[in-house]
Amino acid sequence: MPANKSGPVPRKKKGRRGRLVAITVVLLLVAGIGFGAFWGVSTVRASFPQTTGSLKLPGLTDPVDVVRDANGIPQIYADTDEDLFRAQGYVQAQDRFWEMDVRRHMTAGRLSEMFGKSQVKTDEFLRTLGWHRVAQQEYDTKLSPSTKKYLQAYSAGVNAYLKDHEGSALSLEYAALDFENDYKPEKWTPADSVAWLKAMAWDLRGNMQEEIDRSLMTSRFTQQQINELYPAYPYRRNKPIVDGGAVDPATKKFTPKGSANATPAGGAVTGLRSQLSSLSKTVNEVPALLGPNGNGIGSNSWVVSGAHTPTGKPLLANDPHLAPQMPSLWYQMGLHCRNTGPKCGYDVSGFTFSGMPGVVIGHNQDISWGMTNLGADVTDLYLEKVNADGYLYDDKQQPFRMRKETIKVAGGGSHQITVRSTNNGPIVSDRDDELGNVGKDAPVGNAAPDRGDGYAVSLRWTALDPGRSMDAVFELNRAHDWTAFRKAAAHFEVPSQNLIYADTKGNIGYQAPGRIPVRGKGDGHFDGTYPAPGWDPRYQWKSYIPQSALPYEYNPERGYIVTANQAVTDEKYPYLITKDWGYGSRSQRINDLIQSKIKDGGKVSTDDMQAFQKDNSSEIARLLTPYLTKIDIKDKYVRDAQQLLEGWDFTQEPDSAAAAYFNAVWRNTLKLAFGNKMPKELRPEGQCLTVRPADETGPADENDKYVRECGERAGDTAQPDGGDRWYEVVRNLLDDPGNAWWKTEDRPGHPGDKNRDQLLAHAMKDARYELTSKLGKNIDNWTWGRLHQMFLKNQTLGTDGPGMLQGLFNRGPWNVGGGEAAVDATGWNAAGGYKVTWVPSMRMVVNLADLDKSRWINLTGASGHAYEAHYYDQTDKWAKGELLSWPYSEDAVKKAGKDTLTLSP
Repeated sequence: MPANKSGPVPRKKKGRRGRLVAITVVLLLVAGIGFGAFWGVSTVRASFPQTTGSLKLPGLTDPVDVVRDANGIPQIYADTDEDLFRAQGYVQAQDRFWEMDVRRHMTAGRLSEMFGKSQVKTDEFLRTLGWHRVAQQEYDTKLSPSTKKYLQAYSAGVNAYLKDHEGSALSLEYAALDFENDYKPEKWTPADSVAWLKAMAWDLRGNMQEEIDRSLMTSRFTQQQINELYPAYPYRRNKPIVDGGAVDPATKKFTPKGSANATPAGGAVTGLRSQLSSLSKTVNEVPALLGPNGNGIGSNSWVVSGAHTPTGKPLLANDPHLAPQMPSLWYQMGLHCRNTGPKCGYDVSGFTFSGMPGVVIGHNQDISWGMTNLGADVTDLYLEKVNADGYLYDDKQQPFRMRKETIKVAGGGSHQITVRSTNNGPIVSDRDDELGNVGKDAPVGNAAPDRGDGYAVSLRWTALDPGRSMDAVFELNRAHDWTAFRKAAAHFEVPSQNLIYADTKGNIGYQAPGRIPVRGKGDGHFDGTYPAPGWDPRYQWKSYIPQSALPYEYNPERGYIVTANQAVTDEKYPYLITKDWGYGSRSQRINDLIQSKIKDGGKVSTDDMQAFQKDNSSEIARLLTPYLTKIDIKDKYVRDAQQLLEGWDFTQEPDSAAAAYFNAVWRNTLKLAFGNKMPKELRPEGQCLTVRPADETGPADENDKYVRECGERAGDTAQPDGGDRWYEVVRNLLDDPGNAWWKTEDRPGHPGDKNRDQLLAHAMKDARYELTSKLGKNIDNWTWGRLHQMFLKNQTLGTDGPGMLQGLFNRGPWNVGGGEAAVDATGWNAAGGYKVTWVPSMRMVVNLADLDKSRWINLTGASGHAYEAHYYDQTDKWAKGELLSWPYSEDAVKKAGKDTLTLSP
């Protein structure tokens, strides 16, 4: 489909017959390509859900109604809790079973059963982590009886659907899969649902990638240079979430707006170095269902109290930033008890995950809540001294904990692996032959044991211990006040999320939940920024931050709360949450937008909240453009492009030529100043440079020999990624025009840049020629949207399937505005290119004065079935920043309803 400003080219509405003819033509083309089978219209439509009339659903105690609106969004009405969740399982399987099936195979390390030998290495790594094993342990030993009942009911609903559907009747993907193997789905289990929280936790695990990257950087950068690339959080400029507060040293209780006597935790472990390129590759091959891990992944949420709204009641907004995919990760749904009481306690609506009961983000009749990634550092890599019999700890040889895992492979039998674990966790370096080299050169001090052939690497991670996060989902869904909300938050152990709150009585709040480790100090300060020596007891986790000590706010005097992955507290907080916060570009912009509305007694409306979500102002453009426009450019060809920046307001609309050029200049500035100096393990694949060998970090001289090195990192995780950490890096250098980072090496016939202005001029020239090649010579035809495109891809057959299959399941491109670290966070990786790598995956604004006046939008649509009417019917509106009405009350739902299906016992 050709691109345009907001989405695929609009087409005139056709009747049903016209749509079927179009589908038939596509399928005839597919058959002609050589798949050897004809998919008729009946095959395509076989999996479309029944949405009217009645169906039998075994196990129900009373009839359940499923009311769908014009966008196919279901609202379920039942008389018992178990009926409600049984119906939820059935309805989600109707719309999204392929997505659910792939997801559970991923979380269980069983992708090879569906897709063959290409997934074996990924399965090996996932089996080593053991997500599904931990999920089963949670179900068996940790979850409440009521949660277990709900999970069982949900599973029964899914399995009732599976009993009557198979092959293409489940989803078109199964028809395609039949070309490869005879795979058949098995029954759904409660652990399949719980395991999805482990996938969430993996993608939101905090700073593990930064820990790897810092270690890899030691081959080319000094410790001082690495510190410059990871600057301190700018507390004075970008406000933390919680304004003040302190932890009482005696009671370990956090009190907002108190006075803190404790000193901040901190420091850095120096000297640890490990060549972790292979681990990085293995980690990056694990499907990132939420988005590329790192500084970019995050979310916006904020809540404004009634003191600053026209209605006198709060407004709450949320838009999580996740990977663009088809279908969207989210599934909109309402779960309603016809009469709330002991038998049926839920009246909740919002965004769910297919495959998991309950509502993850949304509101009930009394409260609303939103989430952003807290970014807590809940993983540590440990170097381990091992031999065939065990590992060294505290000067003693310890036996491994070992287990066997059998991986079945479609079309290829099966094979077995052995998983070894230490007291720190599973040895992840066992999953790649090259990982035997990890730790060979790690200078860990005189107390380190003989490294022999190198140290192994183990992973300590909070999500590998059973917890109660599934309990927390249901507790949030039925919470009626701040006390119940905080109690639910205490059980939301992993992943650690910033939770914001508002209620219909007018209260607002924030709670930081999660199981966050308290580390030993090692030989100074162990802060989780580098791999640690696993044999030394001083580096062990000692405990976890007490729940009572975790920061919160309730009805703060300023009248609003903003969370957008910035620091949670100021430097005085006595516990270490992380050293790798987001740097606060988005959060401070939201703070400023709210302040601009409420000054002089102004009010923030629902329309304002929606407009804030689409704010696309670029902080780095505001900072860097004045330097760019002052440079004397002699080349008229480049000067013409430079003039685009004069008078630009720093907004990144899809039709903006200035935004296109600035972002190209930013990308080339980062490449020249930092990217070309990175080790190959961090540079994007395919970028080949002639460089001095690794480890030669001193000044170059005439005796240096050069080697040809090509980048090894996937484009969406390469460095420098251009996120707001890099804003801070460049900000710290701008007033030092002679800093070494601005200098590039001399080449025969190509003298290097000697200072800031030479490098920026170089970047402007390179950007001019890059955009000429991508967008044409005429700058009047340049637009940011043509460069910055979003593609929606099916996460299996749409990415790795045959080309024509990809065309059947994928959609796009959309030309979009916004950008990296803007509030409208259509993120892109500056090292890898301009394509959109994460997006506001949904948007919502909840009006606590009248819940029926709330608004929401999903990235794609309710359906996971290609060619079904709701496959991506929300995407054009999403791209334009529009929101749908969000009916909640029974009257509003009935008024918006288009189809009603009755599920009978």
